[in-house]
Amino acid sequence: MRLTVFGATGGVGQKVVGQALAAGHEVTVVVRDPARLPEAFDARAPHGVVPLDDPAAVRAAVAGRDAVLSGLGSRSRKADGVAERLTGRIVDAMEAEGVRRLLVVSAVPVGPIPAGEPLVDRLARKAVGAVLADLYADLARMEAALERSATDWTSVRPPKLTDGPCTGVYRTVVGGAPVSSRSISRADVAHAMLGLIDDPAAVRQGVGVAY
Repeated sequence: MRLTVFGATGGVGQKVVGQALAAGHEVTVVVRDPARLPEAFDARAPHGVVPLDDPAAVRAAVAGRDAVLSGLGSRSRKADGVAERLTGRIVDAMEAEGVRRLLVVSAVPVGPIPAGEPLVDRLARKAVGAVLADLYADLARMEAALERSATDWTSVRPPKLTDGPCTGVYRTVVGGAPVSSRSISRADVAHAMLGLIDDPAAVRQGVGVAY
């Protein structure tokens, strides 16, 4: 497939690019700071690196692609609307070019609380939500904007991210979240995103992923 990956210097984004290239996909990477991109990605991505702050270049980067994947988000607890704003640029470019399939990274707390969630997990979600309220509000606005868009989007919602390996063994729930969603590796989030590209059940849905 021909893929464009935004946020390729981030933890999930790097894994998406690496796994996509290993699987033989054609990959274009779009980043905010090209200096942070591993040299190996630049060499193996056929169309090189595209700066996110160049609207014409971003539009060209998504033109004719089979799918667009984004790991964009804030690098700190202060979101400043990063996810909503930058994802909006992606959507504008895709709609201008008639490209429909989009997968983004969100977070489990943005989705509904699973039925039967143990009290300890509900309390943990509430505590984390209080600390990261700004980030989750930004992601919620991003998802609301996706719902208003013409794209065939999927919002992949992981819990706490780890630096563990790609196992390919995790739970997914379309339209919700696995009970007791506590952690998942960035590599497995990337694996899930790539696997959901061709899943019609995930189109215009949030998908919870967790071990």
